[in-house]
Amino acid sequence: MQKTRLTVTENIQLTAGVYRMTLVGKDLETARPGQFVGLALDGLTLRRPISVCDAQNDTLTLIYKVVGEGTAQMATMQPGKEIDTLLYLGNGYTLEKSGEAPVLLGGGVGVPPLYLLAKKLIAEGKKPRVILGFNTASEIFYAEEFAALGLDVTVTTVDGSLGVKGFVTDALKTMEGYTYTFACGPEPMLKAIWNTAASDGQYSFEERMGCGFGACMGCTCKTKYGNKRICKDGPVLEKGEIIW
Repeated sequence: MQKTRLTVTENIQLTAGVYRMTLVGKDLETARPGQFVGLALDGLTLRRPISVCDAQNDTLTLIYKVVGEGTAQMATMQPGKEIDTLLYLGNGYTLEKSGEAPVLLGGGVGVPPLYLLAKKLIAEGKKPRVILGFNTASEIFYAEEFAALGLDVTVTTVDGSLGVKGFVTDALKTMEGYTYTFACGPEPMLKAIWNTAASDGQYSFEERMGCGFGACMGCTCKTKYGNKRICKDGPVLEKGEIIW
């Protein structure tokens, strides 16, 4: 964990309520896919945990959804704003278990951490497939960015307005030959993948956090191997240890 100050260079709206923020600093490329940062915001006691979408050289990319006071403040930030930041928090994805043909499944704001994961897997010579789930066509983001990496991307929408009608699991049921699953999204989605996937996998959980680095025990969950803190031992857990 490292405390630093990063400077906003871009903060643009992608869809209704979803924004992409780019920040610059030093030596930011050490992030593991699935890790997050803790942002200190003006007038707020608790840092806001935001997953890493991309990190290369001196540039960090975050994608966030406005859901409360903290993220609403982030949406107003202009280039030049400095943010007190903790790098990098949490236990990210382990790539060694992926096999040659993993599937990456993201739902809503669970999509961003899969982008860095996809880039890392590609760098290792793997060819992941990607399934992105949204409620409706107007909420879709980053499908083109994944496709630009040369990947097979399937989009699902609950209302059928674009892509496969239904959930990410509906698309997963039609896939064959995958070796592993990496997922990030709301708990009902993760549970559905757990019940559907024909392979082992790793799931990144979304959870309200206090400190963000394991001191307050406020985000503890039960696993087959005892209690684990989502912020420090997670947010990524292996399929075999999850208790629903």
